[in-house]
Amino acid sequence: MIIKERKMPLIIRKLNALLRRLPQHHPQRKDIEASFAKYMAGYRGEESIDYVLGFLPEKEYYILHDVRLSDGVRYFQIDTLIVSSKFILLLEIKNISGTLVFDQTFNQLIRITDEKEEAFPDPILQIQRHEQQFRAWLHQHHFHQIPIESLVITLIKNSRDNQAEHLEMVIHSGKLSKKVNDFERLYLSPILTDKLIKKLLRQMSKKHTPLSIDLLQRFDIKTDELLTGVHCPDCGYLPMKRMQAKWICPKCLKTSKDAHLMALVDYELLLGSTINNCQFRQFLLISSSSIAHKMLCSMNLPVSGSFKDKIYFLHPSE
Repeated sequence: MIIKERKMPLIIRKLNALLRRLPQHHPQRKDIEASFAKYMAGYRGEESIDYVLGFLPEKEYYILHDVRLSDGVRYFQIDTLIVSSKFILLLEIKNISGTLVFDQTFNQLIRITDEKEEAFPDPILQIQRHEQQFRAWLHQHHFHQIPIESLVITLIKNSRDNQAEHLEMVIHSGKLSKKVNDFERLYLSPILTDKLIKKLLRQMSKKHTPLSIDLLQRFDIKTDELLTGVHCPDCGYLPMKRMQAKWICPKCLKTSKDAHLMALVDYELLLGSTINNCQFRQFLLISSSSIAHKMLCSMNLPVSGSFKDKIYFLHPSE
């Protein structure tokens, strides 16, 4: 049973919004595109494991995706977490193409493609560290003596290593069901009652804290470098014109009554969850304060303050 579904990560939505709002020839654009591609590959890899997870009996396993918790000192994120009455399984999912070499001497993962080598952090060390942090989290929340297993899931079959004994934690996605059955035979006695499982699931859902990154700060981009205006939902042209309570695209001539909603999603992802009349006009390129006021009021947003000091709280981008 899926308790926490896999959703498009906030970092991907933010990167996508930033790419929509950066000029094509901005000096940081290539770095942002590379970062976006890396996160998307990871997300697609995590999505692909959902098919395999679908073969697990729903009533016996509880699945949570992208769980980010704190051990009291620092945060850690688990790609997929599976809870049963007998054990808990942590999955680290790697979607990396090419030939993979798990270098246990220097604790790194090496990807070989077209005779080129590229080093990545060791996913075995990563999942072992997350397991240690998760044990600390369980102890803090009074869950004791629960068997925990960890696996690194690869989505390609092409890997090699001279030290095969170190790869017990690394399996291809197609072998996940078999590995779960192995754990079932290893742990015969239930540890968690239904009541304790529900309590644990509630605690993890409650304590989950999504990662939020200020991308403008990370890539050293100033606010005035962002493109303003409303994108055409049909052809993507920027900016549309506001005329007679509608948005009109100068390029394809399509009209829209609510094209500004996507612009406000971009604003919230990149600049913050509150906005005032002046900021609304500047970002959407609206000249009239009264028109901006009517548009803001029509969205029934939560507000704070009055008159010129009124602040509107944008809905979460999800």
